[in-house]
This record gives sequence, C-alpha cells and structure tokens, in this order.
Amino acid sequence: MTDTFRPLTIADYAAQAAATDQRSDGGSLAFPLLGLFGETGSLLSEVKKKQRDRASYRGYAGAVVEELGDVLWYLAAVASRAGVSLVEVFGQAASQRASDEPLTLAGLQPEIMPRGGEPTSAFERTLLKLASQVGFLVGNDQDVSTARLTAIAGTLIQAANEAGVTLEAAAVKNLAKIADRWPRARRYPEPLDALAEPAERLPRQLAIEVFERQVRGRTYVFQRCNGINIGDRLTDNAMTADDYRFHDVFHYAYVAVLSWSPVIRALFRLKRKSDPTIDDAQDGARATLIEEGITTWIFGQAVNLDLFAGLGHGDLPFDLLKHVRQFVAGYEAEQCPLWLWEEAILQGYAAFRFLREHRRGRVLIDMDARQLRIETLP
Repeated sequence: MTDTFRPLTIADYAAQAAATDQRSDGGSLAFPLLGLFGETGSLLSEVKKKQRDRASYRGYAGAVVEELGDVLWYLAAVASRAGVSLVEVFGQAASQRASDEPLTLAGLQPEIMPRGGEPTSAFERTLLKLASQVGFLVGNDQDVSTARLTAIAGTLIQAANEAGVTLEAAAVKNLAKIADRWPRARRYPEPLDALAEPAERLPRQLAIEVFERQVRGRTYVFQRCNGINIGDRLTDNAMTADDYRFHDVFHYAYVAVLSWSPVIRALFRLKRKSDPTIDDAQDGARATLIEEGITTWIFGQAVNLDLFAGLGHGDLPFDLLKHVRQFVAGYEAEQCPLWLWEEAILQGYAAFRFLREHRRGRVLIDMDARQLRIETLP
C-alpha cells in the first residue's frame, strides 16, 4: 500500500492560512496583532488553570495544542499582511540554510519529541518571553520586520518543544477548526438519517401552524400539522414572561438544517425502532434531554444578544458554538460542522422573532434546501 502522507511545508501552511484570513479590513495589521497577543495570553491562561486545578483540569493537553495552533495562525497572518516570508522567518528561527528540500513544520523540531504533560518551569518562562516579544510587536506595529517575527517564531518553536507538541499537529488542527467554523465553501453533508428506513426519516418537507389561544384565562401556544393538533399546549414555564412558549421552532430548525432532532422524532413518532441501538442511544430520552438542554442554554445566550437579530454567517460567538459541540458529544449531531449549527440557530431565531412579533405563523421545513421559513398565518 502506498503511503500518501506528505509533511506540511511552511509554504503550504502559509498559503492555506492566508486563504482563511477572510476579514475585510483592508489588510490592517491591527487584527492579527491583537489576535497574536490574545492567543499568547490564552496559552498562559491554560498553564495557570493547570496550576490551579492540577488534578481536575483534564483538558490542558488538548488546549495547549489548540492555542499553539492559534498563535501560529496569527503569526502567519501578521507575516502575510506585512509582506514578510513565513518560510524565511522559520528558516532563520531554526537556523536552517536554504536547500533544495522545502522547509516543513515537522523539520523545525526534533524527530523524537518529549512527552507532554504537566507544565514545566521552563515552559512557563518561555511563554512569558513569548508574551513579552509579542507585546512589543503590538505596541510598535510599524516594526513588523523579519527579525522581530523570527525571534517570535524561535520562541514559539521552543515553547512547542517544551510542551511536547508538534507544530505540524497544531497547524493541522487549527486549519480543520477554521474549516469547521469559517469554511470557504459550504457543502451540506448528507442527512444524518439518510440510511434509515424511509418511514423513520425526519420529514424533508413539512408545514406546521403555530398560534396562541386563550384557555380559561391563560394563554397557550398550540401547534397543528395537516389539520391535527400536535404536542402539548405550551406556556413559558418561567416566572418572567419571555415567549419561550414558541421554542419548538428551534427544534424545527434543527430538523430543517441539521437533519437532527430527537424531540421532533418523539413528537411525530419517528424513532428509529428498526435499529434498537440507534433507537435507544440516539432517539431515546437522554438524547431528548440533551437537545432541550442545548435549546434552553442557547436561549439564555440569545436574550443577551437581542435574540441574534442582525447577525449573519460568521457572527455567532465561536465559544457558543464550541459549547454546543460539547453538549452533543457522543451523539450523531456531533458530526454537524459548527457553521451548520450556526445556520440552524440563526434560522430558528429568525422564525422565533417573527412569532414573537406576530404571535402566530406557518413554519415551513425544507430539509432538501436546508432551510426553515416562516410565513403569515391568517
């Protein structure tokens, strides 16, 4: 079998990193410089967390890889915007002379790396040195020279060595994270239940009427599909009215965009009974609780952001989407890229704001188009 693995060259990485720098700010150095400083601070923060919670903080190793990848990306962005060759920067940092062989990220570090683990005193000192170098660059943004960036690159290599992290792994993980959140091309994955029995698939096309009605002096939200009332009548279930009674529209958005919703499967009796394992693990009560938990948590964030009004692709907080991914870890929705989660959330909240204003509407699920729409209900 032919081995197709190829080491990631610095030239290739620089090109890929530049292609993912999508900000329309005229090529200003301010954004990548602030990012470089911020991610260096995040690295220091991870060390601090591990020192504070030495026994309980289990995410340290993965966080260091992620943060080193972020620092590397911002260093590449600074170099690109300043017109400085990243290959030359790392070549000088590693004291490597020009040769016929392209310089790779793996070639910057020893072939046998020390095993990562607890943060060492040497690693802490190196990170403080890195912060000092980056801090000077931020305070003197006109002095983005090859020499300055070379010094930072050398310290970054040293920090990665002391942490037992390969910069190649950090770079690959970083590029994958960017594609997960900010892809250059949006290609919708196959529906999660594409291989399920046809009778057990979520609806590809569906219309649901949502409206309020007074019952014995109390206002409830009712839902009707094909002339039949579905689900329970809903209130806000809160001490302060916030219209959460319309929240099923978020579940419909998950169906339309993500092709996922244990809640709607239960509501429409579409659990995948033909596969007992999937029925129990993916469509069971625990999965339903996870979905309701995500929906409630996102709503708490949305209330503080004007219910996401005016936000578009790429605008939702990255940390919010990362937390959603953590919520669904181990469930099939974990496969959904973060940009797709953002689409589902934004479409769901557009429909929610419509219902909040008009108090009624017809929700239209179109999974084929990955779209949830809402229109006036007479």
